[in-house]
Amino acid sequence: MHTAIDLLYFTIPTLISLLIVYLIVSKFNDKETAAKRIALLQSNHDTAFRMRLQAYERLAMLIERTHPRQLIPRVYTSGMTVQELQQALVITINAEFEHNLSQQIYVTASTWQLIRIFKEQEINMIKHISSTINPSEPASILHQQIVNYLITTESETPSETAMQAIQAEAKSLLTQGI
Repeated sequence: MHTAIDLLYFTIPTLISLLIVYLIVSKFNDKETAAKRIALLQSNHDTAFRMRLQAYERLAMLIERTHPRQLIPRVYTSGMTVQELQQALVITINAEFEHNLSQQIYVTASTWQLIRIFKEQEINMIKHISSTINPSEPASILHQQIVNYLITTESETPSETAMQAIQAEAKSLLTQGI
């Protein structure tokens, strides 16, 4: 019996020491795991922030590239007719839009909807102006009519509206974060 009590004198402090070591190591491990989780979340946040900002940049480029003042010189070739220029402009606008479809996952639904409306309004403007001209006329006439329309229109153009929305959302992202 005396041996059993002596054994307990050694076993109980050893078990208590092991429990304390286990608790300390467990606490340390929990802190390390939490720190790694926070670092991973911060890294993901930074990556998402950069990707959203890049999406706004790409959408701003889409607006600029599909604006008639940039688009017409890119697609116009001498000898084109009004109908050929109209088709080339519409095809190019749709191609530019489709090239940037993936950006919709990085911007708000309202901004993406505005981009879609912008695209349709640009196409409709080109088609409407084209419909007032004989399709077999030289493309330079359509070019001139589009320029005149842009100069004389008093309302905000679709590209201006879309660009303002993108700028506002990007500024909000920069000041408030994700």
